[in-house]
Amino acid sequence: MRPVLGRGYAATSLQNLVRVSGLGKGSLYATFGGKHELFLRALRRYVDALDAALRESFASAPRAVDALRDYLMMPVGDPAGAAARRGCFLANSTELAAADPVLATEAGRAYESITALLRECVVRAQEEGGLSTQRDPTETARALLAAWQDPTFIGRSGMDVKTLAPTARSLVAQLLQAPDSVSAGG
Repeated sequence: MRPVLGRGYAATSLQNLVRVSGLGKGSLYATFGGKHELFLRALRRYVDALDAALRESFASAPRAVDALRDYLMMPVGDPAGAAARRGCFLANSTELAAADPVLATEAGRAYESITALLRECVVRAQEEGGLSTQRDPTETARALLAAWQDPTFIGRSGMDVKTLAPTARSLVAQLLQAPDSVSAGG
């Protein structure tokens, strides 16, 4: 299915979905139940793919602190800035969560899953000596998730990646300090 880009949930009509999917209206309803159910299925699929990619990235990294650094730099990793402007499907969908309890539950589940993966990686980085053991792994994981979201949200405003990249590097420096710089600098 080709994406209907740039419209968002509210502006994407059932007719758009029928046209892009190639399914008839009845088939779309029979297969997915409706626009909302299709959106939730797409979001779950996206979150599952993101979870698998993060799990693989974190597990395959020789050093956990490097995997966390790569994670924080991901939103600004595309020199053209397309990824930062596009944002994250999960983050982009959370604006709907305030009015949609089912979506709020899904988003909450997704963010907790990402936090758990980040926490595991933080613990590994601490065990490897790449991060201070004085930092709480869960709080650090949540801070890393929030730091990842900042360039993603700001990038959606159209700020270019050359402006966002120093911010991401600053977040890396602050959140992923080596253990000796944590004790020396507070």
